[in-house]
Amino acid sequence: NKPFFILGGGSNILFTGNVRGTVFKNEILGIEQVSSDLDFVYVKVGAGVVWHELVLYCLEYGFAGIENLALIPGCTGAAPIQNIGAYGVELKDVFYALEALHLATGELVRFTKTDCQFGYRESVFKQQHKGAFVITSVTLKLSKKAVYHTGYGAIQKELENMRVDQLSIKAIARAVMNIRQSKLPDPRMIGNAGSFFKNPEISETEYGRLKAAWPDMVAYSTANQTVKLAAGWLIEQAGWKGFREGDAGVHEKQALVLVNYGKASGLELLALSQRIQDSVFQQFGVTLEREVNIL
Repeated sequence: NKPFFILGGGSNILFTGNVRGTVFKNEILGIEQVSSDLDFVYVKVGAGVVWHELVLYCLEYGFAGIENLALIPGCTGAAPIQNIGAYGVELKDVFYALEALHLATGELVRFTKTDCQFGYRESVFKQQHKGAFVITSVTLKLSKKAVYHTGYGAIQKELENMRVDQLSIKAIARAVMNIRQSKLPDPRMIGNAGSFFKNPEISETEYGRLKAAWPDMVAYSTANQTVKLAAGWLIEQAGWKGFREGDAGVHEKQALVLVNYGKASGLELLALSQRIQDSVFQQFGVTLEREVNIL
């Protein structure tokens, strides 16, 4: 009955004050190939396994599906909570099931893909089950026959720069890592929580209005007949890229990333994010939603 907090990798959190109670660090490890068939292999992963280490494991064994998610920081247990995604691929595309400890009863509960109710950076664990479960393992359904996703972002161009003659999951992963390392700050060198805001989704009608005013607007069509705008582009156009006030700032190469140059407080970074939200709404009429968890 005493307060506590479950910490994974801590890479998607903005702390605005001290955490009350006991902090438990999830370090449940292990990667196991539990079953396979002609086309797929099912890999069960401990929630404390570093996500990128899992990506490297899959590359080594030739298991396809998460190569576009290379170099995303954090632990595997957090991946379903956020439904992590990058470069045209989301976790839900390869997700099979997970196990989670129900904190109120101590029962170990199995969740299927349907149970998780995945959405864009959303799941049941960020909504009605928020704070109710601790994920202990995640099982992925990975392909033995790769389907390559190279049409999103700058992957194809980077592959050309790499002079890749024969496409492979290792080549795609290397291209993704090159792109990420070229424009995203290393959290070991400068404090950041990755992409601070979600890419907003708007109606096709609203997009048409905005596109008429800003012909260079970066956007992507979605499967549900909406248009996803690039939050980084919106923030940059609003003049925030490279902004710094004290030790709180916006990264000079990627406007989607807020950075702490040393001694900025969580409250200062939170206030900066609010100013960015207000500015983007005033200029474009688009509401940015924070992706980072605020504590």
